[in-house]
Order: sequence, then structure tokens, then C-alpha cells
Amino acid sequence: MTERFERFSYAISEIYRCWHRIAAAEMEKRGLKGTSAVYLMALSRAPEGVSAVQLSDTCGRDKADVSRQLSAMERDGLVRREGDYRAVWYLTEEGNKAAEYVARRAAYAVERAGGGLDAEKRAIFYNALEGIAENLQRIAREGLAPEDCE
Repeated sequence: MTERFERFSYAISEIYRCWHRIAAAEMEKRGLKGTSAVYLMALSRAPEGVSAVQLSDTCGRDKADVSRQLSAMERDGLVRREGDYRAVWYLTEEGNKAAEYVARRAAYAVERAGGGLDAEKRAIFYNALEGIAENLQRIAREGLAPEDCE
């Protein structure tokens, strides 16, 4: 069991670390921060606009990070907001171009990362990964009961 935990923890950490390194390098080419990628993608899927709270929930990031990133992207002309209290955020034309770039590069990176896996293995992998994520979310909400470890 310990070996499985170590393998799982290491693989997840390595995937996370590498993904952020790739995102930072790709976003730097456009003069952006790596963390902007996830926000650009989320905003591109919401042409009707989103609030900062919705963006926080969608991206799984804390509200302070969302606020900082939106302010930076607004300064860079990538997003605009409507309203002051409970503002709704939209991508600008430049933001849409940046989001399209991110989508293309992310698709390419995912394709390369999955090299050697056929469609069936990828489907099994994503199904398992989503199941693990759901289980971990439940455990994070509910906690581990002491008897679970006995």
C-alpha cells in the first residue's frame, strides 16, 4: 500500500510540476504569466461572462489569486469587466486570441504527453483519474474517519 501511495503521489506531483513549467514557458512567449492559461481557457468557455466567484469555482483557485490575475489581465487588455459590485468578466478580442493560442498549445502538449497511449488506454486513464479526483474531493470534504485506517 505504501508503494502505491508513493507512486501515486510522485506521479501526480510530477505531472503538476511539469504542466506548470510548460504553461509558464508557453505563456511567457506571449508576455503572460503561466497561471493566466487556466483563466483564459475558462473565460473562453463563457462568452456570456463570468463573475470572479464563478471563475474561482471553475478553476479551483482561491479568490485572491483570481482577483490578482483578473487585474493583471485587465491591465494587459485581455479581459474587460462590466459592473463594479459582482462584476462580470469577458475576454477582449486580444484575450480571445490569447485563449486560442493557449488552447492550441495545450492540445498539442496533451497529445504529446499521451504519446504511446491508444484511445482505449486514454479513456481508461481519464475515467480512473476522474474517479480518483471525485473520491479525493469527497474525502477532503468529509475527512477520514479514524476507523478507515484500522
